[in-house]
Amino acid sequence: MSIQIYNTLSRKKEEFVPLREGEVKMYVCGPTVYDLIHIGNARPMIVFDTVRRYLEYKGYRVNYVSNFTDVDDKIIKRANEEGVDAQVISQRYIEECKKDMAAMNVKPATTHPLATQEIGGMLEMIRTLIEKGYAYRAQDGTVYYRTRSFREYGKLSHKNLDELRGGNRSLLVSGQDQKEDPLDFVLWKPKKEGEPFWESEWCQGRPGWHIECSVMSKRYLGDEIDIHAGGEDLVFPHHENEIAQSEAANGKPFAKYWMHNAFLNIENRKMSKSEGNFFWVRSIGEKYDLQVLRFFMLSAHYRSPINFSAQLMEAAKNGYERIVTSVENLNYLLGEAPQRPLDSNEKELLARAGEFVSRFEAAMDDDFNTADALAVIFELVKFVNTNASDASGRAFLQGLKEKVLLLTDICGLVVEKAPEILDGEIEALIAERQAARKARDFARADAIREELLQKGILLEDTREGVKWKRA
Repeated sequence: MSIQIYNTLSRKKEEFVPLREGEVKMYVCGPTVYDLIHIGNARPMIVFDTVRRYLEYKGYRVNYVSNFTDVDDKIIKRANEEGVDAQVISQRYIEECKKDMAAMNVKPATTHPLATQEIGGMLEMIRTLIEKGYAYRAQDGTVYYRTRSFREYGKLSHKNLDELRGGNRSLLVSGQDQKEDPLDFVLWKPKKEGEPFWESEWCQGRPGWHIECSVMSKRYLGDEIDIHAGGEDLVFPHHENEIAQSEAANGKPFAKYWMHNAFLNIENRKMSKSEGNFFWVRSIGEKYDLQVLRFFMLSAHYRSPINFSAQLMEAAKNGYERIVTSVENLNYLLGEAPQRPLDSNEKELLARAGEFVSRFEAAMDDDFNTADALAVIFELVKFVNTNASDASGRAFLQGLKEKVLLLTDICGLVVEKAPEILDGEIEALIAERQAARKARDFARADAIREELLQKGILLEDTREGVKWKRA
């Protein structure tokens, strides 16, 4: 089955056919780096990282570009409050963002361009738009885009320009009286006191927000790209304006497929600092392994709204730990398993395990349905837990483990933890306790258990053997 993608542009699922066979050019709008990232930022990061991973699994070479907006009113405000240069703020939070991305197992982009390093390209595109009649300079040096000059404006958001102008004022792009039309939007704006600025033939100033992504996508991916993605809040006006800029300047279609993830709500309400229901990724990481947050984000289809709550995070934690425990059990059994060829029953079971991979692919081929894909992983885990035992051969157990790790890796879930190294004293005590139990010296065995507990080591006797964890 071919991959089907719901295209916001056409409002229907379409077969994915890249512009160039075997290659995918993908652009995902990144965060504005004025503070730590919040869980709303995390959803597109996780969702589209998973899309990228699946495309790579299917054999595509993915050129994945995701920007950092490092010049913005919020960055400048923060810098002025702290009495530092705006670049100090942006660089600080770029590094913090990368730490959180790594903890969520979001792969670094092929390129992470910075807006401030692409000013030359922005000036060039603005000049092109002026020359072609799509943009104009106002008296104070502001450069505006003539929205009505682009006849297809509104094709992504499916908004009608006359309706925007006539009654729905909330959708108007803000601007000044010097605009030719209230719907025109800013490409370049004059500097203000205390702001960073760059030289241009129009005025000393800085770019408008929308021009950034058009220019960075063009530089690192070309005039036409396969997939442009981001949160659904970016459909209008940001992505609509990107289309208008890029297609007017380049004379070609901008993106073939547009993907947008739905909103994340907190306790069934929109996330908002003013309402006190706002969470940084970093604060979630203080309570949970951020793999749990990733699991939570993938538990719903990306186009469906997802509700964040303590109860749902606990459910995600339990679900994630079921997979981790299954892999831990496989590793324990592998440590004792005999090295022998697969028997006929094991061959049949591995073939059945392979059917889970096919079902997983079917879910992901259907517009990257991670909710159904995770359900398949749970079924595979149940199958593994039922059929793996201390009588299993090493090749069989390894085959089961490879199936689980294959599917979880596509989802970006780290389910095989690096083993912790105990110091020699604790290792010796665990071994001594085992020997005491074997000798039926249960008093000594209990004393060792208590001694280990005092050292923060909790022992658990299972049918697979003794396991331990930090208390």
